[in-house]
Amino acid sequence: MTEKKSEGTWKATPEAEAKAKKLRIFAVLLWLLGIALEVGAIFGLLLNKSILTEKASVDDRGVLSSSESFPTWALVTLIALLILDGIVVVIGSMLWKKANQYDPASRAQPVKFFVQNQLGAAIPLLAFVPIIILIFLNKDMDKTQKTIAGVVGIVVALVAAALGADYDPPSVEKYTAEKQAVIQLLGEDQVYWAGGGEVYHVCANVSDLKNSDPISGTTAEAVEAGKPRLTLKIESELEACNRAVPNNIEEIVDAIRAVQQGESTEQILPTPDWSGIDNAPSGGALDTLNDVLEQAKDAA
Repeated sequence: MTEKKSEGTWKATPEAEAKAKKLRIFAVLLWLLGIALEVGAIFGLLLNKSILTEKASVDDRGVLSSSESFPTWALVTLIALLILDGIVVVIGSMLWKKANQYDPASRAQPVKFFVQNQLGAAIPLLAFVPIIILIFLNKDMDKTQKTIAGVVGIVVALVAAALGADYDPPSVEKYTAEKQAVIQLLGEDQVYWAGGGEVYHVCANVSDLKNSDPISGTTAEAVEAGKPRLTLKIESELEACNRAVPNNIEEIVDAIRAVQQGESTEQILPTPDWSGIDNAPSGGALDTLNDVLEQAKDAA
């Protein structure tokens, strides 16, 4: 584990930043592949006159005529490409969202925060809107073919956009608030986690970790390990480790929950009320804790 740091604002570890960078590169490559599939379908099928077949017909007067039509095999290929495009784009979006967990944006930069977290919803529109428009404007496809291909394209695009959107995006503020909660309650930035689950804990002697070999480290290292959230069972975990539980623990947990759910961006949580609590920080330990919290306030 890397050396513990007391800076107030949470910061991703270099290893987490490297993981995020790699995931974003893979995501962009998949998105480019999705756009390439779109371009291939447009120029290889929709705008390719050489694939059209002759179709003979007889009008009401019995006159035989012929016209070019969009072949069935091309329609099937077009639908397959639309579905494949959607799969590729969605996988890219999932990787992008995972990268944001390792290295999130700050809500203090609203434009960057929105773009970084909702890019996975925007890319499907870029990948599908042009081809959907060209499907409905295509003069070689009959009405039935346009309806089938158009509906498939719209459905795949909407599903891909819905899956690509991040409805609960991580943020530097969220991670900072959780880090401050740990420091406020434990006196240092040290938490515990194991292989399963997506949360980290304030105590190693809890039921969620009893069948595992707990790992300890900073909150940033927990995020690096794929644990992007502090457990909300803080009171019971403090009791499990015989640590002091402040009188206003419910207020603190509610504040953490609000930040986790995106209802608040407040990085500094309510100050623990230790009055009358056994094992409460005191003397030099309390002075150290207060110094750390002051640093947190200055950085927030």
